[in-house]
Amino acid sequence: MKNIIKKITTLAWTCTILVIVYSCTIDEVQDPDGPSVSGVQQNASKGQLNELVVGIESTIRDGLGVEVTASGTMARELYLFDADPRNTGDLLGKDGIGLDNNSFYSTQQWNGSYRATKNANLLIEAASNTEFVTDAESNGYIGFAKTMQAYELIQVLKSYDRARLDVADPDNLGPILDFNEALSQIRALLDEAQGNLSSAGGSFAFPLSTGFSGFDTPATFAQFNRAIAALAAVYAGDGTSALTALTGSYFDIGGALDLGPNHIFGLGGGDQANPIFRVPSTPENVNNGDQIIVHDSWINEAEAGDTRVATKAAPRPDPSSQDGLTGTHETRLYATNVSDVEILRNEELILLYAEASILANNLQDAEDALNTIRNSASLPNYAGAQTADDLTTELLNQRRYSLWSENHRMFDLRRYGLSSTLPVDRPGDQVYNVLPIPLSENE
Repeated sequence: MKNIIKKITTLAWTCTILVIVYSCTIDEVQDPDGPSVSGVQQNASKGQLNELVVGIESTIRDGLGVEVTASGTMARELYLFDADPRNTGDLLGKDGIGLDNNSFYSTQQWNGSYRATKNANLLIEAASNTEFVTDAESNGYIGFAKTMQAYELIQVLKSYDRARLDVADPDNLGPILDFNEALSQIRALLDEAQGNLSSAGGSFAFPLSTGFSGFDTPATFAQFNRAIAALAAVYAGDGTSALTALTGSYFDIGGALDLGPNHIFGLGGGDQANPIFRVPSTPENVNNGDQIIVHDSWINEAEAGDTRVATKAAPRPDPSSQDGLTGTHETRLYATNVSDVEILRNEELILLYAEASILANNLQDAEDALNTIRNSASLPNYAGAQTADDLTTELLNQRRYSLWSENHRMFDLRRYGLSSTLPVDRPGDQVYNVLPIPLSENE
């Protein structure tokens, strides 16, 4: 498979205005180069199944830019200065305005995640109902699909605090579940996927993109599955299970921080560029158009000498202002418009290990892990008290700087009941910590 992921074009979604993916119908498109829906439901070929794998890899990137910038704005990590006033209005509660359940920030991530989820459902159905793959190969397809589906549903929970899990039949959708029930079912799905992967033999029947290099066999992809399982267990407050899952993942407290699968991007036909990259400003070419501006609090509240600040942000030639908001720095998170975006890297796993250790009352292990992260950012060892509360405060601060602008901060503050500690940038602004379920999905 080439580095570039092309979007699967054989599943045509016919929608009416204001209606998202699950209010849509699936038209049967006969495409000689790939699968139609009816063509994969029974006796799909390996080529057709592999097209669905490509479709999943492609669609997990859909909505990523809005996912990051909307949650980052609400969490006062960044401002998105562009032509759309909702980025500095709605998301910051300007003059008390509420969030709109039919705006781009409430629909785009939801739609993207459920496109990927639907492709995963189709792959599970297709791989279960074909004579052209062995049982081991079928388990490989199904384990991959369930793992990716679980990952996407966790992203939905982080942003919306609820999720609809049963979406296999567009004409008979399951209910939207609250956070705890949805997370419990997602954890079970990950365990099912692990079972499938363990029965998938030594290799997949399908190629994955270079974004999954090193995680492209059933055994190595199962490490990714266990990394997600650890993440889900931490989000459920289950430190013991998280620590167990991490032992089967690629977690390595002394290893490279960037180890893990990536979203990849390209500029070819049917592909897409990195949606979070912005062209850097220079004194000769000051970018005053579409900008991701770093919230001043992230700069001002960093510990002296923290190298993450200089690698993720840079001073602008002059401060940028819009809608009564001002910032002195802009993003440098990605070097180019085709830079990879990490899905779940070892740096985050080390932080998950620290959090799981706090939950399990293994406080020295938590401190050791936090020191690994601190030292990687050229900071000295943690010098605070070794209590669960103090280590949690340190954990959240390290997550704030290691995972800046990656759709974590809003959820971290919400799950620890700390959203009210965020700064209010203008008189009348409001702090929101959850996106509304899209209008067309309301039950």
